[in-house]
Amino acid sequence: MQTDQLKENMKDKVRNIENSGMRLIKKGRMGLVRAIFSRFGLMLLLLLMQVGLLFSIFRWFGQLVPHYFGSSILLTVGMTLYLLNCDMDNSVKITWLVVIAVLPVVGVPLFFYVKSNVGHNLLQKRLLELESKTREQLPQEQATLEKLSAENPGAGSLARYLNGRGGGFPVREGTAATYFPGGEAKFEAILRQLEKAEKYIFVEYFIIDEGVMWGNILEILARKAAEGLDVRVMYDGTCEFSTLPRDYPKRLEALGIRCKVFSPVMPFVSTHYNYRDHRKILVIDGKVGFTGGVNLADEYINRVEKYGRWKDAGLMLEGEGVRSLTALFLQQWSILREPELEEFLSQPIPVPENAKGFVIPYGDCPLDGERVGEMVYIDLLNRARDYVHIFTPYLILDGEMELALRFAAERGVDVHLILPGVPDKKFAYALAKTHYAALLRSGVKISEWTPGFVHAKAFVVDGREAVVGTINLDYRSLYHHFENAVWMNDTACISDIERDFQQTLEQCRTVEPTNESIWQHHPFLHAAGVLLKAIAPLM
Repeated sequence: MQTDQLKENMKDKVRNIENSGMRLIKKGRMGLVRAIFSRFGLMLLLLLMQVGLLFSIFRWFGQLVPHYFGSSILLTVGMTLYLLNCDMDNSVKITWLVVIAVLPVVGVPLFFYVKSNVGHNLLQKRLLELESKTREQLPQEQATLEKLSAENPGAGSLARYLNGRGGGFPVREGTAATYFPGGEAKFEAILRQLEKAEKYIFVEYFIIDEGVMWGNILEILARKAAEGLDVRVMYDGTCEFSTLPRDYPKRLEALGIRCKVFSPVMPFVSTHYNYRDHRKILVIDGKVGFTGGVNLADEYINRVEKYGRWKDAGLMLEGEGVRSLTALFLQQWSILREPELEEFLSQPIPVPENAKGFVIPYGDCPLDGERVGEMVYIDLLNRARDYVHIFTPYLILDGEMELALRFAAERGVDVHLILPGVPDKKFAYALAKTHYAALLRSGVKISEWTPGFVHAKAFVVDGREAVVGTINLDYRSLYHHFENAVWMNDTACISDIERDFQQTLEQCRTVEPTNESIWQHHPFLHAAGVLLKAIAPLM
């Protein structure tokens, strides 16, 4: 009876939070703030400044116009030579060359502003310190690495990269992996596992929104906190302008839940705000961990439909591999405080009965100079022999990723992508279609899921290796966001991922390899895609 009363009390408190005005923050305000504080917003501001400058020149200083254009030519030539010798992706170089050639007054200050990394140097230093400390708590068992290398030499090389330059993430045995082909199944599993929590619950998500999904989870979190468990919640700062009020951490703390907001958006312009926490991690007692594309909002479980049906993917780990997910959470949580790595990472974790294969949970940090997410994807494409089947919501590729996809197909590998049939972002959809023709010419297959929006991020390769996580095939995921994923080799759930791909394919339309069919009925998107491709890395 006492437990039932506690549950009812927690439900009442949660309902009070849900009814206290979280809907007052409007969606339009979110879009406006994101535009103002994004790199695109900065470029637009500088463009307006240039228009004003040119007007002033023609209006008051007409005699100086030849000097202005002469200086612009010299500036453009100098910056072109500088960019050609910079160490950066060629697609990004081309974008900057176009911007500077067309609008030097905008392009040059924007380039050096972005290159200077204004607003995040301290964050970079702190994260590298935490990464170093995490390595000490996550040693690689050499016997496990040697066993993997003997069974799959290519996978062994990838494991050495992820444990070395890729962030210090070890390959683990003793882990069971369960795949969820949608948010609904993952949600049910989360509720079951939360009820079993005995010591602590760590929650880190890009988006949290009020509704059925978060309401049910929050009720359990509040009840567990009242029972004395260490319950922590962290979400990205953009939620404050889309789904949650600014004082939401205080509301959770009133329930006994410790809460942090990653990088709250402040009223000044900084490239720091491009580095969003796009991770999705839930850890229970260090024994069970969840990740994948599913955020904590009702569209992810199809309780509301914004873009038709929602197709997602999730993963649950049990056993030794969860330790790395715990470490990823603690790295972000400890940015402004003393880390608690040893306390949570040194405890023994029981091996589940259904453990099979190898796993490497890993993260991608935009500030360490390594594009870990992209390197893993490219490595899988380069080593594939029979097939690479991919779920991705976005397709905004740099030159290296596009080349890897095309080369795999040209080698005879069945490279097949499933993308949304109903887009959530029209311009992203337009940019994706600009890659279709080249990919199709090389033999890459593309299908679009007709019931709605595909938000899953998963690779499955030759029935033996797979990746499930948060990493999209676009510039934001591959360059600008904090991300996470799980690489797997010979785990039992890999066949489930491939089965999900084939079943999803039954509800897809095939994109034919002709430009006419690609852009049929989309003349506006065609024009938008062509124009936006020049500045895609900046968006």
